[in-house]
Amino acid sequence: MHTLLPTPADLTRGLAATPIAFIRAIVLGYRARGMDPASVLRQAQIPPHQLEDPASRVTAAQMETLSALAMQELDDEALGWFSRRLPWGSYGMLARASLTSPTLEIAIKRWCRHHHLLTDDLTLDFSHTRNTATLRIAETRDFGEMREFCLVSMLRNLLGYACWLIDSRIALTETRLPFPAPAHADAYPYLFSGPLHFDAEAAGFSFDARYLALPLRRDETALRTMLQRALPLTVHQYRRDRLLIHSVSQILSATSARAHTAEDVAAQLNISARTLHRQLKEEGVSLQKLKNEVRREQAIRLLLQTRKPLKQIAAAVGFDSEKSFSRAFREWTGTAPSRYRER
Repeated sequence: MHTLLPTPADLTRGLAATPIAFIRAIVLGYRARGMDPASVLRQAQIPPHQLEDPASRVTAAQMETLSALAMQELDDEALGWFSRRLPWGSYGMLARASLTSPTLEIAIKRWCRHHHLLTDDLTLDFSHTRNTATLRIAETRDFGEMREFCLVSMLRNLLGYACWLIDSRIALTETRLPFPAPAHADAYPYLFSGPLHFDAEAAGFSFDARYLALPLRRDETALRTMLQRALPLTVHQYRRDRLLIHSVSQILSATSARAHTAEDVAAQLNISARTLHRQLKEEGVSLQKLKNEVRREQAIRLLLQTRKPLKQIAAAVGFDSEKSFSRAFREWTGTAPSRYRER
């Protein structure tokens, strides 16, 4: 389940943005096993002479084809990095082991813990403070010429899977790589957002710890679909950042959603009202839509968990009258609040 791809837009346009160094690393995996990569290179339409040009690039589609074929032909999802093979389906097993987690934090912890069952050639260390979550890779063997490809793939796999789990962009505050900036360093911003630091002590990345509390939004059916083509799906550049939406929803839920103005919400997030509207628009939602979602959830909870009359519920969720509340509730759910409670 490897994720060394540029953006989906690049995939659509067929731009050659993936460094040839990553292709050469796969070829090294073949040679380490005494196998010939000629067939998979031909199927990925990568001529052998292209491997000799360090400035050469391939398309995301070529990288996906080559990786998928190589993992099956080598029967190794690690493509030769580790001292033992990771048979086809190994990373799918990791994904299933974490899929039932209640939050992203638990899912990442399970992924890291179970990964140690696959190999002890490296360790995934996950920790967090109140503000920052950090993943760090501790190497326990010399990966030689495969080191860059291995470490970048490990980081990108987990990041892509985490984004997929919560259906959200995860904005990185920092990515650290323990080797000098390569000639193809310009490709790295496609893989990792935020500041990049080469020649670091160890590979890893950090992000806002508030993402850890977000609930998972995927199920077994979605996982099966994702695993059929994990490569492009796990690098999807999510527009929506559910951390912002989650934070706004929490503020709106604290009191009546209707009582909050954009200026009030923005002040609590330490941004301007204009910035709040712009960021929400970039994520495909509006403040009013979030207000309606919060009021709908509050109304449903009060209808099902209390015996309060509709007039009190209407006032509690910010409506001036029972009539306007009933009209809005029908728009939200397709049924009247009294009938909803009965059902």
